[in-house]
Amino acid sequence: KENCRPYGRELGEFRTTTVNIGSIATADGSALVKLGNTTVICGVKAEFAAPPADATNKGYIVPNVDLPALCSARFRSGPPGEEAQAASQFIADVIENSQIIMKEELCIANGKLAWVLYCDLICLDYDGNILDAFTCAFLAALKNVQLPKVTINEETGLAEVNFKEKTPLNIRKHPIATSFAIFDDTLLIVDPTAEEEDLATGSITVVMDEDGRLCSVHKPGGSGLTGAKLQDCITRAVTRHKEVKKLMDTTTESVKLK
Repeated sequence: KENCRPYGRELGEFRTTTVNIGSIATADGSALVKLGNTTVICGVKAEFAAPPADATNKGYIVPNVDLPALCSARFRSGPPGEEAQAASQFIADVIENSQIIMKEELCIANGKLAWVLYCDLICLDYDGNILDAFTCAFLAALKNVQLPKVTINEETGLAEVNFKEKTPLNIRKHPIATSFAIFDDTLLIVDPTAEEEDLATGSITVVMDEDGRLCSVHKPGGSGLTGAKLQDCITRAVTRHKEVKKLMDTTTESVKLK
């Protein structure tokens, strides 16, 4: 009635968001993101691979989400569960739909050698809305990646790596996710906690880029939404994009200054 949640947060208000870039020294790029209590980390490891047979001029980006038992009592040890697999697929869809990186730019030698970026996304503390946190951590980690210069020796045909010359990835788009919990088909609340997710009758995640272009809509069943409500979600997602992009740019600049 008061447009407020029991602990004082407004229905359209996000929890405090923090981004820490370059958290893992052993990774080629990394980021830690906190959304309230929800804490996720993303580490990117770059390796060589042969380009795919059907696209000899492209590299790979391979996201893998892990929701270990340590982050919440709702998850079990062992192989990835359904929620982790769905989250991995969600990130893969965002990569494809947003054109965050042109995979052609990951190719080193056509038909011979390409970069494969293994992006491991791990949840350290689960308190709802992991898709927003994962998308943010994934983007921030990619912005932190620097790949060494690689040349192919004409005589031996082997790759020669120059670690002194490193170039950052060319991030073309900045997709940001905004998630909503749906209650009784009419009420939308942004950035739900784990408790709110359990009580909700449905959920929806909208992914926008900086041009206001819709990259992805993820709606795993549950309550339906009217066109007007979906438009409300998109409008809020555009505002949220500006907030997160500003936060990420500030963090990236502070890392460069160091």
